[in-house]
Amino acid sequence: QVQLVESGGGSVQAGGSLRLSCVASGYTYGPACMGWFRQAPGKEREGVATINRYGTTTYRDSVKGRFTITKDNANDTLYLQMNSLKPEDTAMYYCAAASSGIYCPPSIRLFNYWGQGTQVTVSS
Repeated sequence: QVQLVESGGGSVQAGGSLRLSCVASGYTYGPACMGWFRQAPGKEREGVATINRYGTTTYRDSVKGRFTITKDNANDTLYLQMNSLKPEDTAMYYCAAASSGIYCPPSIRLFNYWGQGTQVTVSS
């Protein structure tokens, strides 16, 4: 079974930065897509950024220019560099992987595997 473990969350002031990491294991063939999703209390889970096996990325409009998703294939680790954080970014962030997909749209339905989440809190 594919397992995803996130880390790197924490509490920061607005304008600060955090780098989230997600270590993937338990698969024999790398996932077609990986991504980050987030969910704030009382809100729907939403896609933040995705990346396919070729490095093509997608970003939620509200994080473009501030967040960067990357993947280290050698270490099977996914990253989300978050800069210029805003209080609106406060949420539980989840790492996710999909066994199929080419364009990797940030759709919850596409992703088969999920991590347990890491909390990001941004204060004003």
